[in-house]
Amino acid sequence: MAETVADDLWKLVSPWDKFAKDVVGKQLTRAADSIGANIAESYGRFHFGDKINFLYYARGSLFETKYWLNRCLARNLISENQLEAYANTLTRIGRQLNAFTKNLKAQRKNISYNIKESSTEYIVETELSSPLILPSDLDWLASTSNGDEKSPISNLQSPQEKIHD
Repeated sequence: MAETVADDLWKLVSPWDKFAKDVVGKQLTRAADSIGANIAESYGRFHFGDKINFLYYARGSLFETKYWLNRCLARNLISENQLEAYANTLTRIGRQLNAFTKNLKAQRKNISYNIKESSTEYIVETELSSPLILPSDLDWLASTSNGDEKSPISNLQSPQEKIHD
């Protein structure tokens, strides 16, 4: 419906004289084109907040289009019947935008973003039967080598050794 209104208004404005097109016609057609463009952009967005914002922009453009149509009537560029027909169609589009926005808000409210996993019983021992690290496991920290066996970390130096540049 938004595309139809935009295309009809384009055809309406095209034959106007240069002054009327410059002052009112361009504003009217841009506002009308913006309704459908913002609806399309809303549809292409992923997040609910973005979708809703673009629907609000579309609604704003719809009201701007109504404003320019009123200016057209006041300046004798369209008839009252034309204004009424466009106003009725734009009102229907506005109601659809409101319903779509309300639906998106309800969807956003009902979506749970919590990650759920099945419950698992975890067993934790409070006392260890043996220590995790024995003093003998750390002997390699005292020196860089233990006989022919190299330290697990080859560049590790004991606190007694000085680092020379």
